Amino acid sequence: MPVSDAVFVIFMVLGFCTVLGAVIFTKHRERMSMIEKGMKAEDLKPFFEKSIRPWSPLSSLKWGIVFVAVGAAILVGLWLQNAYDVRGGVYPALIALFGGAALIVFYVIASRKERA
Repeated sequence: MPVSDAVFVIFMVLGFCTVLGAVIFTKHRERMSMIEKGMKAEDLKPFFEKSIRPWSPLSSLKWGIVFVAVGAAILVGLWLQNAYDVRGGVYPALIALFGGAALIVFYVIASRKERA
């Protein structure tokens, strides 16, 4: 591994650890300031509970359609690059186009299911 790659990896790990530490420290400071203001544990509980939404099969369908469309966009991009010598800049456009089309298809499917 060249030195520049190793330095990049080290900075990425240090950056991740710094962000994680800042999040933990900020959450701790927030809790301490609430306690200093006299809030009780019962008052603090709603702030720190995670809201759990019920699982929906439509959510899985949506992400399945989107990921299949993104994969198809990448395949079409590879085909265009090999067949017509199109530059690599076409990938973001194809991913956005296919991803948007996938969300429209999902909307049609979900609205039909909701009416039924």
